[in-house]
Amino acid sequence: MNRRIERIVTYYIKRFGTTDPFRIAKELGIQVFYHPLGNTVGMYKYLEHTKCIFINSDIEDQQYLSIIMAHELGHAILHWKENCCFMAHKTLLLTSRTEKEANIFAAHLLIDDDLLMSYSGYTEDQFCKCTGYPKELITLRLNSNK
Repeated sequence: MNRRIERIVTYYIKRFGTTDPFRIAKELGIQVFYHPLGNTVGMYKYLEHTKCIFINSDIEDQQYLSIIMAHELGHAILHWKENCCFMAHKTLLLTSRTEKEANIFAAHLLIDDDLLMSYSGYTEDQFCKCTGYPKELITLRLNSNK
């Protein structure tokens, strides 16, 4: 599963020349909407033959927004006919297959090999402090290389 997701992420990075999930979604014609969503930070829906990502408009942290967007983009690419919801109170350590796959997608998209190389020799905690990514994300990225 991890290698398949890694190949898919690599394909989209090369195709669009970016790791920015917002730009990739735009290039793919995925509609992105910002609305107050309560405890839900993001959600992917397939509505009337259109891929839609909904982001909670109350979130202002840009780093967190890119993580949410990368996760929802993972759903739009990997699980495009399923409707998926990402709750604020949950961590990245989710149990369902689709949520795990979306998190692995996000980890590979946001933490590419160049970023890992630039922080080689750092501990996971140091990496997280420097980049702003949660420990669960770097752990997913590092464990998928094993």
